[in-house]
Amino acid sequence: MPRHHSYSLSDEKVAELVFRRYGVKITPEQIARAYAPEQKMSWKKSIEVARFIKGMTLKQAKTWLEDVVKLKRPVPIKTFKKKQAHHATPWEGWPVAKWPVKVAKRFLQLLENLENNARFRGLDVDRVVIVHAAAHKGIRIPNIMPRAFGRATRFDEQTVNVELIAAELPKEVVPKHYKLNLVKK
Repeated sequence: MPRHHSYSLSDEKVAELVFRRYGVKITPEQIARAYAPEQKMSWKKSIEVARFIKGMTLKQAKTWLEDVVKLKRPVPIKTFKKKQAHHATPWEGWPVAKWPVKVAKRFLQLLENLENNARFRGLDVDRVVIVHAAAHKGIRIPNIMPRAFGRATRFDEQTVNVELIAAELPKEVVPKHYKLNLVKK
């Protein structure tokens, strides 16, 4: 267990966040959490995927990320888009998109963990909505890349700490479908 295994939001802050966003009061028993420390994947792509799945139900997020792994649907890139290819898009609002397969696979494992935690707490999985998703930089694993003529360059491996917090919401508030309905042609 890593020494930094703590969530960034307490139960009170999560309840306040849900009340501000959805107008519903929840108890700490309606909150499920999942944490994946020191994942070897891209930090920038992790931020984009976390931002994208926030506000989705568990089922919506899992189906979308499964389609990302199969290269059928993209993830919008909103922040880290310098020198990125723009696509002739059938969707509106974000011309930069990627298919981060490795990150999507790790997030699918974390979503499975979150679903199991929600079931263990006795929550209705169909009404569980991801209210907080964050990806933070983890430790850097030092490495060296050998170069020509006996030189070497430092080539560190980055890790990412990912946390997901979900809450069980009433049926009236749960999003029915996500606003983007895309299929790669």
